[in-house]
Amino acid sequence: MDKEHKVSVYDMVKELNLKEVTPEINSREVYIEQAEINRPALQLAGFFENFAKNRVQIIGKAEHLFIEEVEKDVENAKNIYNRFIGAGIPAIVFCRNLHPSEMLLDIAKKYSVPVLISQDSTSEFMAEVIRWLGVVLAPSITIHGVLVDVFGEGILITGESGIGKSEAALELIRRGHRLVSDDVVEIKRVSKKTLIGTSPEVTRFFIELRGIGIIDVKNLYGVESVKMEQEIDLVIQLEDWNKDADYDRLGLEEKYVEYLGNKVAAHTLPIRPGRNLAIIVEAAAINHRQKKMGYNAAEELYKRVTGQMEE
Repeated sequence: MDKEHKVSVYDMVKELNLKEVTPEINSREVYIEQAEINRPALQLAGFFENFAKNRVQIIGKAEHLFIEEVEKDVENAKNIYNRFIGAGIPAIVFCRNLHPSEMLLDIAKKYSVPVLISQDSTSEFMAEVIRWLGVVLAPSITIHGVLVDVFGEGILITGESGIGKSEAALELIRRGHRLVSDDVVEIKRVSKKTLIGTSPEVTRFFIELRGIGIIDVKNLYGVESVKMEQEIDLVIQLEDWNKDADYDRLGLEEKYVEYLGNKVAAHTLPIRPGRNLAIIVEAAAINHRQKKMGYNAAEELYKRVTGQMEE
């Protein structure tokens, strides 16, 4: 299920430790919908073609010095501010603890655009706000599964309801690994190569075990047994054992599943009584890490066998 994302200016204020200089404007009701930002040098000069008006507007030292020159012509400055602020921008942030003029503040209040101040340098603030917005506004989906951190690898366990995902996660937790989410996993695409998984706040750190009920992993096993979010490195798909199915026994051919346009390596594990899923998941995590480091056990075995045949 896809989600539409936006974040309030108030959330940005709290997350990035900004100061609001327009407290009469309710920043909880003003939303940011684009992760990109804009430094409005051309707009302050009166050029509004191709204006990225839906982005947070960043004022640095250069823009602030230019504003001081523009405001020497009061009528021209008012005209520019009305076009700039009245275009529908979500917020203006002054970096380096620079302060806006009363003229700009009056027009910002007129259009209900929050004006904020950051203590950080312009480059530092831009890097941080782009990183933060990139995460909170990333495309996302919600899937049915369990996400655990196993030896630093994010393992997403999927499969039909009742197949044993939560039980496998519990055994992994007992073996020293960490739970990110049980039952529902929220996946965000933060880059073309990276998917981040987390838990809905309402079910965070809880596991449902059939026959027992709900358990609180954080309280039972301690804070070291849970994690807020995790990059998804490997998907393990559980399914009932089918004697007629052709399961991969060598691993020479990589298989993938796709979420939000990103491919993630995947294994299909057949389930039948007596298989210790936690140990298999641990082995899969370590093997996946080895592959990322350039070693593939299946390829090594293949080389040895073909080498002996050639001899």
